[in-house]
Amino acid sequence: MNGPLTDLDAAAMAALVAAREISPVELVRAHLDRIEELNGPLNAVVAAAPDALEGARRAERSVLDGEELGPLHGVPFTIKDSIDVAGLPTTSGSLLTHRRPAGRDAPVVERLRAAGGVLVGKTNTPEFTLWWETDNRVFGRTNNPWSADRTPGGSSGGEAAAIAAGMSPLGIGSDSGGSIRVPASYCNLFGLKPTHGRVPMTGHVPSTLLAHTHVGPMARSARDIALAMAVIEGPDGRDHYAVPAPPTDAGDLDRPLGPLRVGFYAEGPVSPVAAEVQAAVRAAARAMEDLGCRVEEVGLAFMRDVDSLGVSGAIASAEALPDLAPLIEGREDDLAVSMRRRMALPRPTGAQHAAALAAREALRAGFMEFFREFDLLVCPAAAVEAPPHDSAELAVDGRMTPGRTALMCTAVYDVTGSPAISAPFAFGSGGLPIGVQLVGPRYMDGRVIHAAERLSGAGGAARRRPPLGRGG
Repeated sequence: MNGPLTDLDAAAMAALVAAREISPVELVRAHLDRIEELNGPLNAVVAAAPDALEGARRAERSVLDGEELGPLHGVPFTIKDSIDVAGLPTTSGSLLTHRRPAGRDAPVVERLRAAGGVLVGKTNTPEFTLWWETDNRVFGRTNNPWSADRTPGGSSGGEAAAIAAGMSPLGIGSDSGGSIRVPASYCNLFGLKPTHGRVPMTGHVPSTLLAHTHVGPMARSARDIALAMAVIEGPDGRDHYAVPAPPTDAGDLDRPLGPLRVGFYAEGPVSPVAAEVQAAVRAAARAMEDLGCRVEEVGLAFMRDVDSLGVSGAIASAEALPDLAPLIEGREDDLAVSMRRRMALPRPTGAQHAAALAAREALRAGFMEFFREFDLLVCPAAAVEAPPHDSAELAVDGRMTPGRTALMCTAVYDVTGSPAISAPFAFGSGGLPIGVQLVGPRYMDGRVIHAAERLSGAGGAARRRPPLGRGG
């Protein structure tokens, strides 16, 4: 093979292990070396898996003994530090929880291990996963591999930075307002927020906002997203939102898309969006047309009539903060700045909370109707490229907007529960990645993954890697 092992995607790694062309020990060691080489300046991996090499040795013995191999046999993976790994603390970036080791693996971790995957580490997150910059008082700030003065986003920013830097080919994040898709866009990755309920939330800390929170995969290729979904989805008998459903089937990702009916917007129902991001979305719409789809710009009047970011924020303030209050009470001085800011926001009244829930239902109904006419929606994954660290406000082509604008393009699809993926597509004039978001009807995750693969192939951005050391 050409190039370092750490440049391969998970599917290629698994195939080479199965063919005995590379060993699991060689593969895991290459990623551990990569972490040692690059993690200092990036601060993406915050806890090493103490048994990574032993897990690799066990995987190697299975290969040599001719045992049946799982779909991720010998492949390294990482996990966001808000998801339980037995024996390691699930800090969720908080001094309030950073010493509590988990008693068992979360279902997603159990399933990845059962598929032959080898955990190499846990990755950074803002406190309680409730911010759009990955920084906390336990581990500090994570930097974007494409530019150290930029954020990788939040709250799965550590996971995004680790995968983009080649420390892991595949990881699991969580998403309540854009926490998988925004970091994926900022770091030139694929990041899928599956249909709500496809992947169990059991073992996620904090256990709040469960009606809007999703666990999903992040990777450098769409086929790795499909591979991961086949492993991690399905009910676990503990998360009541995780119900039986037809499995995600993206099929042959190289097959033509066919005459899908595709709607798109570059701004419109969300505003403001940077001109370079709008241009990328319009180029993606043209690429979809070239791929055989019937493409139409859409207004989504029902979405323009609702402040979806405000709806998401009101529900989070009304539900998440009271859930966390017993843990926080008396220890407010231990909170990160981001959580203090959240705690200082005015709480919605009962009437405001009820109005937000009603608006949520209107959004869900609007998209149900939209997807009666269209098969897919293409839109921005983030309003801007990765912004500078500690941006209390975001500059959108010179216009200053609140920091939470970072989630403006994504939060609505957490509210609706629709499958949505950020796919690498373009680079801005400053050399930073721009992702495009694809959204589908509920349970059409396979269609979204297939479209992301075909679209990213047309753009070519997914093949680019950050300007880091190329060892491994």
